[in-house]
Amino acid sequence: MEAVKVGLVGMGTVGGGTVTVLRRNAEEIRRRAGRPIEIAVAAVRDPARPRSCDTSGIRLTTDPLAVAADPEVQVVVELMGGTGLAREVVERAVEAGKHVVTANKALIATCGNELFAQAQERGVMIAFEAAVGGGIPIIKAVREGLAANRIQWLAGIINGTANYILTEMRDKGRAFDEVLAEAQRLGYAEADPTFDVEGIDAAHKLTILAAIAFGIPLRFEQVYVEGISALTPEDVAYAGELGYRIKHLGIAKRIDGGVELRVHPTLIPERRLIANVDGVMNAVLVWGDAVGPTLYYGAGAGAEPTASAVVADLVEVVRAMTADPENRVPHLAFQPDALEDLPILPMDQVETAYYLRLQARDRPGVLAEVAGILARQGISIEAVIQKEPPPGSQQVSVILLTHRVQERRMREAIRQMEALEDVTAPVVRLRVESLGGR
Repeated sequence: MEAVKVGLVGMGTVGGGTVTVLRRNAEEIRRRAGRPIEIAVAAVRDPARPRSCDTSGIRLTTDPLAVAADPEVQVVVELMGGTGLAREVVERAVEAGKHVVTANKALIATCGNELFAQAQERGVMIAFEAAVGGGIPIIKAVREGLAANRIQWLAGIINGTANYILTEMRDKGRAFDEVLAEAQRLGYAEADPTFDVEGIDAAHKLTILAAIAFGIPLRFEQVYVEGISALTPEDVAYAGELGYRIKHLGIAKRIDGGVELRVHPTLIPERRLIANVDGVMNAVLVWGDAVGPTLYYGAGAGAEPTASAVVADLVEVVRAMTADPENRVPHLAFQPDALEDLPILPMDQVETAYYLRLQARDRPGVLAEVAGILARQGISIEAVIQKEPPPGSQQVSVILLTHRVQERRMREAIRQMEALEDVTAPVVRLRVESLGGR
């Protein structure tokens, strides 16, 4: 059959990987899709710049919008990133009746509701597997493989930069700033690492996962986000003493009356498989009522792992091109008119267990005062570690693990603890999740 012609917008790391995978595995892809898939045109910043891939036979242009308008192009692959020009490219492609494949998590998380509605109206697909988890086929797994299940919750290590930093801090006792600088040298972190280390990138991905898990609109602006830049080697080590590891998790939970959406450093038991996902790798743990827990692990970034997801979406689009648009898999797993507008819980109402570290004067009665404050807020203590003060110091570190309690109660308890004369520094608070049941 005649080849499907693709227009590529962006030929950086992932774009180059997509060209390479399409060319190297052309015959295998043809057998899977039923037709050859060929890149006809690509938009790049500098056509004269050397490429990491073979661009022979591909017309190069500096105008992304020209790719969306090209009459030869049947599918537009958007890999430029951002939410400005990238959105315009996608909108132009959809309006022209072209299918779209994108790896742009920010675009999907913040503009996806509108883009999917436009695509539905025009009878085209927007595929976005590569937007979450790189080469891990997590979107297809939740949207299709777990379609029989009522998803109860999911928790993911969905940013490789943050996971690399936390792994180094745990294994080598290094400080955050030192490891971040190394991650930048190695190419794991951007020159401006804010999106990675402050949780914004993970929040984009969690927004998408929650929408397809629970059948809700994309709600990026309502995700609670907390980064890892304030973590210290001491807290990472103390967590280990208690049998936990700290991971930067995106967590989405369906509860009575709403949904929790949160990204923050989290203590999880070291026996959990997801606690042992290290370095730049990603993993997502999903709990469905029929299947129980399922774990998806793999490379969350990189040229060919992400290209694997991009090309898989291309194959899916080509397979579906002749199908009735009304019978395709919905963008967000549920039929568009069946999405539920469930409320997103404010963080004050979220219930978790907690790790607390207090710096206090070494004198009798301090721990009793702290325990009294917690008791008045209805917070019970699960474990306590009191460290010996360094030689010549009158300051001790006290580490507490609590049972589950609403965040608002813990915030009030911390406010009262920090008001004590003998508590000499802000209380460090980290959330704890067991990830072991419904």
